[in-house]
Amino acid sequence: MRVVVIIPALNEERTVGAVVKTALACDLVSEVVVVSDGSVDATVSKAAEAGARVIDLAENLGKGGAMQAGLADVVADVVLFLDADLLGLTPNHVSDLLLPVVNGSAQISLGLFGNGRITTDLAQKIAPFLSGQRAMHISLLSVLPDFSDTGWGVEVALSKYVRDHDIPIAEVHLRDVSQVTKEEKIGLVKGLTSRLKMYWQIIRTFGRMVNDDHDAR
Repeated sequence: MRVVVIIPALNEERTVGAVVKTALACDLVSEVVVVSDGSVDATVSKAAEAGARVIDLAENLGKGGAMQAGLADVVADVVLFLDADLLGLTPNHVSDLLLPVVNGSAQISLGLFGNGRITTDLAQKIAPFLSGQRAMHISLLSVLPDFSDTGWGVEVALSKYVRDHDIPIAEVHLRDVSQVTKEEKIGLVKGLTSRLKMYWQIIRTFGRMVNDDHDAR
């Protein structure tokens, strides 16, 4: 079974290398692909040095666009999406995320932080469907609608599709895993601005789906 890890990344030079190396250290993983979403720092070189195959997008497509670009460029039975800014990730976490899908007990698994940092733990307790750590079988990936224009709303779109089609989710607790916050990456003001943009894209995606459901009735 061919398992590919796809990591969308925008200016994640500080953490992407460690995430790539951790994913490659998992025996179940065949390949790691980093999609640099118009990065202007050393994301591309750091990812390549760590052993990833890199797709270097010339312009920023947003998270959903980067993930879709990755899917279009890989051949796999199972795909695992990981965020590029994870802290505390281990090969065992990667294996735990993959096993429910690889062994056929689920079509999708969802990674939930726990015992990591208060901010990231709390965010996922409030909205677990926003987690960017999820493995999917090709049977599900092949029927997903195009999500390239969803930006940071991509997880909302994926979660809604799974819910609407009654697809069981295997929840995997990622103990001691967390993320670097936007404010830590680019400073308080720019970080808050980026966070507001993220929330807007999530709300916009949710609104579109509500309208689509209404029109379909």
